[in-house]
Amino acid sequence: MQYGAQLYTVREFTQTEAGFDETIGKIAKIGYKWVQVSGAGPIPPERIRRICDGYGVRIAVTHTAPERIRTDTARVIEDHRILGADYIGIGALPGGYPRTRGGVESFARDFSAAVSEISRAGMHFVYHNHDFEFEKSEGKTLMEHFADMLGERSGFIPDVFWIQAGGGDPAHWIERLAGRADAVHFKDMVMVGGERRMCEIMEGNLNWERIYAACEKAGVKWAFVEQDDCYGMDPFECLRVSLENMERYKKY
Repeated sequence: MQYGAQLYTVREFTQTEAGFDETIGKIAKIGYKWVQVSGAGPIPPERIRRICDGYGVRIAVTHTAPERIRTDTARVIEDHRILGADYIGIGALPGGYPRTRGGVESFARDFSAAVSEISRAGMHFVYHNHDFEFEKSEGKTLMEHFADMLGERSGFIPDVFWIQAGGGDPAHWIERLAGRADAVHFKDMVMVGGERRMCEIMEGNLNWERIYAACEKAGVKWAFVEQDDCYGMDPFECLRVSLENMERYKKY
């Protein structure tokens, strides 16, 4: 399993081409060789690829606007060919779909043509969860409905923080989605003054021994570090601490 940086962590620094260039330089200096492109400004894919190549950083996956995936699928596929990324990600259930079994069914139906086109192109449509997917609707969690209804041509990016926040077991879901979850989002969870917060990997309370074992069992290819909120800390420093902790863990 290789480590990457989810660029949503440093999104405020990637809104211009110059900022994106400086950001990738910092990411590479920290030691990351892979990134997920998410939250960046309107920078042409050719420029994103050239900048990343210049620092020896590769792109595996993106988060792409849902309507672009659904209505401009061919262009999205071509953009990902340019980026060198085979995984076309969606960050959550789009607005307008109820958070119910019926809403998941409608989403799966509306995106089925795009999913098929992406699959024919040799790429993968992947869904990223939050905590609301662990609410129940008609006897099952929404996450179970997603797994059942999206079909084998669709994959997932399980987010260990949000699974835990929703009352699920991250290791269980990584194992359950084996073969459909080549990338996982790593972020840790800590309690501060009675408030649940995100924090650097292995600085919180998640069971990383179980998570790592599940990733190995499931054949996960990438763990992308994502910290949506750094609570006033430098997000590049948060990414550095997480990578150092993970590299140290690998030695034992």
